[in-house]
Amino acid sequence: MKFPKQKIYKALLILVIVLVVLFLGFYFFRDALLKQAIAKVKTKMNTEYNSTFSVKSASFDGFSGIKLTDIILVPKNADTLCHIQKIETSISLSNLLIGDVQVGTLKVNNGYIQLVKKGNVRNFDAFLKKDKADSDKNEKRKYGTFAYRIISKLLNLVPTDMKLENLNFRIDDNGKKTSVAVNKLVLDNKQLETNLHVQSKDFDQRWNIKGFADPRNKKADIRFFNLDTGAIRVPYLDERYNLKASFDSIRLNVQNIEKDGSELHIDGYTSITNLKINHPKIASKDVIIKNARFDYRFLLGDSFISIDSTSTMQLNKIKVKPYISYSTEKDTIYTLKVDIPKMKAQDFIVSLPDGLFTHFQGMEATGNFDYKLDFKFNKNKPNTLVFDSKLNKEDLRITKYGEADLNKLNGEFVYRAIIQNVLQRPVLVGNANPNYTPLDQISPYLRKSVLTTEDPSFFQHRGFINEAFKQSILKNIKTKKFSRGASTISMQLIKNVFLTREKTLSRKLEEILLVYILENNRVVSKERMLEVYFNIIEWGPNVYGIGEASHFYFQKSPSALNVDECLYLATIIPKPRKFMYQFNDQGNLRDFAVQNQKFLKNLMFRRGLLVPEDTIGQLPVYISGNARSLIRIKAPDSTAVKNDSLSIDGEFDL
Repeated sequence: MKFPKQKIYKALLILVIVLVVLFLGFYFFRDALLKQAIAKVKTKMNTEYNSTFSVKSASFDGFSGIKLTDIILVPKNADTLCHIQKIETSISLSNLLIGDVQVGTLKVNNGYIQLVKKGNVRNFDAFLKKDKADSDKNEKRKYGTFAYRIISKLLNLVPTDMKLENLNFRIDDNGKKTSVAVNKLVLDNKQLETNLHVQSKDFDQRWNIKGFADPRNKKADIRFFNLDTGAIRVPYLDERYNLKASFDSIRLNVQNIEKDGSELHIDGYTSITNLKINHPKIASKDVIIKNARFDYRFLLGDSFISIDSTSTMQLNKIKVKPYISYSTEKDTIYTLKVDIPKMKAQDFIVSLPDGLFTHFQGMEATGNFDYKLDFKFNKNKPNTLVFDSKLNKEDLRITKYGEADLNKLNGEFVYRAIIQNVLQRPVLVGNANPNYTPLDQISPYLRKSVLTTEDPSFFQHRGFINEAFKQSILKNIKTKKFSRGASTISMQLIKNVFLTREKTLSRKLEEILLVYILENNRVVSKERMLEVYFNIIEWGPNVYGIGEASHFYFQKSPSALNVDECLYLATIIPKPRKFMYQFNDQGNLRDFAVQNQKFLKNLMFRRGLLVPEDTIGQLPVYISGNARSLIRIKAPDSTAVKNDSLSIDGEFDL
């Protein structure tokens, strides 16, 4: 079917006329439309966010340009959130007609955005409200679709050409203040450059951010530098979280943001040089990472968010292939897999961050190894927790120790405990110490009791018990804190002899690595490890080693201790300095202490470590040594004694 050319020309002419009328109508009524749009924003801010939004003047400049002055946003009963003196911008009309706001150019002059917290009141709380529809836990979560929509809208609001001058970002967290002044920020022809003035209580620096930024194609390659001498310091974290952090430079690269069906892929990498971190929960010293890089591939889809296994993390010479997943399809499942491909042991040692592994500095090794970790936690079925850790060695051998020389355990040495950062008195571990007790001179009842309470599989494991780790992790997750450890005697020995009692990430990581080396390279026999353990651990206030302990409590040698005395000593190991609270004012064990020993005794019966004949004729535990002076024993009441004697006399008188 053919249409006459004349009709086609008429149709095109009508279309052109309609478009012209529409554009003319928009042109002549655009200021009114702009005021109407601002009025809608004011109403929405007031009704949905309990905030007052105002604009002093608003007008069009040309066909698509907009000028705004004195833009103010103030939440009710809170500090001003935003005040900008002047904004000039342009929008894409073609995108606007299809309901998509896309900013073309942007100029901002003189203003501030501030986040303020006073007491428990924050001036941005109203904008953190969750939509009830989004909180429906039974609704299938389309993470990829949602994230792509948000990212697209945000990037559309980033102009292709931008110039910001004298714009301040402030944080005031109950007097903890930080400000970032954007003196000038320019995005021109996809090239970004800005100078920032960062101020906090402890430092004042000027930063430079420059690089490539293409918001329309969702790509960027940006670097952070310090214009002044020294490293870039991170503000606010120090005052708020007691975390000091600094770095020489950071590079952030976004190569691809693409949606494939319901899955969103985000690819790129980030790198940092000379990262320095200091926090009392991490280490007692500065932790320094010279070079780190993360080549990432994030995947978001229906009911899952993950870091794909094709991602790579590099820490100096250490390469790690991580897989992290959060899934909500049926149950809420957290998955972590770590794969360290085969690498030289020496490269691993020299790549460990300074300050995090101080006892490994100077260590040398030969051979190779690879490592795999598999962890999975089902929030709906916590008892199905998976924890599997495997290290494969290839001619791995330690040729030189660092500060922690594990061979020290094989000979005579001086041990000094550190309690609350205070160095305790020296204790000689060797035959020259009259209180030193060889393993074969310690009561077998005590050896069995302590192994039962502290580490039943000590002679079978290689430093770690996977099941204990699993149960420890499970309890820590449930309580949302580190409420339970999984320490073996090997771990306690390493902690006491070579490390400190500080509860830091550094100490725990060093403990794990040193225990692995100790147990898997057969540096020290199990019997020697147990002997040293019995002769260094604390058994009471300033009481170290079983030789001192047996005399302190019972005025006996360790070989002469009976079953109940051994059970008692085994139960006080967790809190030896508080042993006296197990006794009442008559000097007898309280009921809970008796029950603890009874439980331990029955457990040893069930395991065949004791037989009924071992407990025949045993009397209650009686403290006869110097420990008795620390027990609050009530003095006899002389009045009561006198009255008793009078009563007896009366009986004889009758």
